[in-house]
Amino acid sequence: MAKILALDDIWDAANLIKRILEKKGHTVTPFTEEEDAIKYVESNPVDLAILDIKLKKMSGVEVLEELKKRSPAIKVIMLTGYPTIETARECLKLGASEYCVKPIDKDELEDKVAQVLQN
Repeated sequence: MAKILALDDIWDAANLIKRILEKKGHTVTPFTEEEDAIKYVESNPVDLAILDIKLKKMSGVEVLEELKKRSPAIKVIMLTGYPTIETARECLKLGASEYCVKPIDKDELEDKVAQVLQN
């Protein structure tokens, strides 16, 4: 199963992702601080990062760029409560594999994680 990083500015949201995906056998490390998540990727293998777009200090798009610099093979799913075509395009252009709209739908999240990890 996969090693997954979940980054959201709200602890409960990051923890929800952890609870959903650990039931599927994945190892999930939740974060609420951008710098901590970026540092974690520098010293730990991560297969997939699930990033909220609205964070505290940086945007999820900026975190996506930083993670890709440090781990080009990392797969990324972006989360947002405020979906726009522009943001989706920018995320996909920068290397995100998928895009999920909040509130998180358990089945959609499980399906998208499975798809991204297969590709």
